[in-house]
Amino acid sequence: MISATRVQAASAAVTVLSNRTEVTDWARRYFGPWWAASAVEASSVCAGPVVVATVDPTELAALTLQVHDGRPAEEVEYARHRMLVARDGEDIIAASPDESIAYRYTASTGRLELSGVGVMELALAAARLAREVVRGQLLRDGWAALHASAVVRPEDGATLLSFGGKGAGKTTTALLLASAGWQLLANDRVLVRPTGERDVEVVPWPSAAALGLGLVDSLGWGAAARGHLQEGGAFHPTQHDSVTEALLAGDFTPLWEDGKRRERKVQVFPDQFTPLFGVELATGGRAAGLLFPRVEADGSPDIFDGDQGLGLREDDFMSGATEDRYPDIFELAGGVDGGGRLSARDEVSVRLAKMPHLRVRLSHDVPTSVAALRKAAEAI
Repeated sequence: MISATRVQAASAAVTVLSNRTEVTDWARRYFGPWWAASAVEASSVCAGPVVVATVDPTELAALTLQVHDGRPAEEVEYARHRMLVARDGEDIIAASPDESIAYRYTASTGRLELSGVGVMELALAAARLAREVVRGQLLRDGWAALHASAVVRPEDGATLLSFGGKGAGKTTTALLLASAGWQLLANDRVLVRPTGERDVEVVPWPSAAALGLGLVDSLGWGAAARGHLQEGGAFHPTQHDSVTEALLAGDFTPLWEDGKRRERKVQVFPDQFTPLFGVELATGGRAAGLLFPRVEADGSPDIFDGDQGLGLREDDFMSGATEDRYPDIFELAGGVDGGGRLSARDEVSVRLAKMPHLRVRLSHDVPTSVAALRKAAEAI
């Protein structure tokens, strides 16, 4: 039996179909809190774009053999996995040895097929690619992708975007404001487009939120996270076992890998924020101001006027040249850069540059940091 989940964000849409309900259920759970995702009758799906994920060892073997049959193939890294990519006529075919998944994309029909043996691996891959299909449509339609966190004021949809390099405090800023009554729109990246004469529309980029153990503890969420696991619950399957073990032990000392180059973090599903941590989610908003946080462990939280004419840096837009782990190997964006068309990025930059900018210094003192952010929000 084939099941189907329809996913829609703004003007873009894709349908995920599978011979395993776990795959379509996963897509519905993953996208549902931020994008519109609902079950539909598979028989009603008569046109693309579609992502068809099938548990089928025979098809996996046949398609993998095609990728390795001597035709030119390029090796790329996709979602931290090795991928071999080749062409078969007008189709793009690929194989991921790490995940035991093979792919075929036919651009003329918008049909992206995945074959594999592991249900969870297939569910993860199908959701990733469904998201990429939607992103490709939005980028072609004039949206841009920003490396920023975002929160929305429930009363009027006003949205605060937080910018900064890795470790600057974008996620911390968003979660502190969310704990103070704002709605969480994104913890790491958003999609934006110019609307009207001066506005910038913002929609979320669905993903698991990566939260450091120290941040979970400082927000007062440690007991809820630990209790969730003790009761048999789980977080996103990409979470490292050592993080789960630390949570169960009540140990919130940061865990590192690669010689302290990357922290192992709690991986929170979007739909876990509200029941576990009391954080409400938003599905969209309108940009109203920009925050530039900096975390100083022993500093005194405060706000400072920013440079309103500064605009955005190139690496504030997501692209393969910055931190994008998902290169467009299936050409879903039609050649548009991962951060959006240059014209869209330029217009977004111009409009955001005219909005209030505030630099915020945060510390490990949560109450005083929240007070500083409340002050910043009121100023905007």
